[in-house]
Amino acid sequence: MQPRQMKTISGLIKATHFGPTVLVVTISFFLSRMQYSVPDSFRIAIAILAGQCVVGWTNELVDYPLDSAAARSNKTLVAGLITTNQLRIAITITLLAALLLSLVSPLGVIGTLVHALLLLSATAYNLYLKKTVLSVLPYVISFGGLPWAVYLSAGKNPPLWLYLGFILLSSAFHFLNVLKDLEMDISQGVLGLPQRVGKRASLVIAALLVVAWIIFLQV
Repeated sequence: MQPRQMKTISGLIKATHFGPTVLVVTISFFLSRMQYSVPDSFRIAIAILAGQCVVGWTNELVDYPLDSAAARSNKTLVAGLITTNQLRIAITITLLAALLLSLVSPLGVIGTLVHALLLLSATAYNLYLKKTVLSVLPYVISFGGLPWAVYLSAGKNPPLWLYLGFILLSSAFHFLNVLKDLEMDISQGVLGLPQRVGKRASLVIAALLVVAWIIFLQV
């Protein structure tokens, strides 16, 4: 494989936001195991992986002007590992793959429709909602909806404790995840809910969400 190709592949992998992507895919696999066999759970996890690639790449593409202005050299587009055109092509192909993989997996038609909704919600966050007071809403929909995709495809409803747990913990993650770039985000006009309430309030809200999850599990 040519060095240029290796560079592109490396850039694409990094642009998926590799750590969070691995976490979401792993969670998806174990969530699927609550209803399906190991092979079927792998098929679902692969479909979710393709979807996560789309979400990560879209985020990278949309944020490119801001990342460039802030000289974030750890970002793949700013570092020149990949180009915007390569990213657009990858997003288009992988989005189609994510939906097709969902459709031929145990998720079926119903689970694929839910998966599409989750991707739409995450994309709406990347494109606009992350700059608004509704920034936490896509986390509620995209993560809270994941158990629904799996359970509805199996002809069941997920238990309340499961999808509520996804909602509470993912919302807490949202308030914590933005803290490292909080000041830069504010200076660039990215005014999501955590940026509006500030660092201290974000920490308190995240802690309360985690505590609420722990209390809910005891009920």
